[in-house]
Amino acid sequence: MKIDSRNFRVREGDEVDLKKLPTIGDPVCKSKRQYKKTLEQHVAQLSSLQRMHYASNRYAILLIFQAMDAAGKDGAIRHVMSGVNPQGCQVFSFKHPSPTELEHDFLWRTTRDLPERGRIGIFNRSYYEEVLIVRVHPEILRSERLPDALLDDGEVWQNRYRSIVDLERHLYSNGTRIIKFFLHLSEEEQRKRFLARIDEPDKNWKFSLADIEERKFWKQYMTAFEECISATSTADSPWYVVPADDKENARLIVSQIVLDTLEGLKMAYPKTGGKRRRELLEIRKKLSK
Repeated sequence: MKIDSRNFRVREGDEVDLKKLPTIGDPVCKSKRQYKKTLEQHVAQLSSLQRMHYASNRYAILLIFQAMDAAGKDGAIRHVMSGVNPQGCQVFSFKHPSPTELEHDFLWRTTRDLPERGRIGIFNRSYYEEVLIVRVHPEILRSERLPDALLDDGEVWQNRYRSIVDLERHLYSNGTRIIKFFLHLSEEEQRKRFLARIDEPDKNWKFSLADIEERKFWKQYMTAFEECISATSTADSPWYVVPADDKENARLIVSQIVLDTLEGLKMAYPKTGGKRRRELLEIRKKLSK
């Protein structure tokens, strides 16, 4: 089945209702063997495009992954980007802010890790945590020591959405292309994956009691994701809501979206000018002796 990236893209101005969006979609492949073959093809194409991206040195690519726990962010990153040269790709995971980071605005710590031109940067969680987990747990907002006037005006989340959109517009106008993935997992599938983390010894290390506590806030998180995605999906920096109950299907959708974005840049390897060509021919003569 051909994957159409547009089926998962949130258009600018759309109001997202996650209850109406599927957590499991039509399977791209009919068998495990076909899945592996298709993913290998995607990875090979990504590797080729990434080399051209690195050589042309015109754009930067930022991939942002957001989701509930156990939605498969790590696996998607690992499988989809498995063929990319590590020299041209960096992954950053953002946990609870450090004391130093809390002394700055909420975008500061992630801005330091934005990708350079020619590189692909991956944020496993990102500045969007500041309008997701911080919104669900407002005590975290208080710990950021903002002036009371900023907290009490009732506009804190709208202000943060505006700051994010402004940042992403600035990055776009300076050559950074941002792709944002929300891996849409059902509450029931998350329960099954948590049980697997307990029942399978090699997955025990993944299990955290904190994850169970966060399940109590499922509805609040869904509301936070809906409002965040609705407010910050733009034509230039769109959100993609990817059904995530089927991990393999989700990985193929993610890889196709990244492929489509890279192909849309119309990149090419740098052309060799006459002077440089003469230099290379001269060097070749010397090496041939």
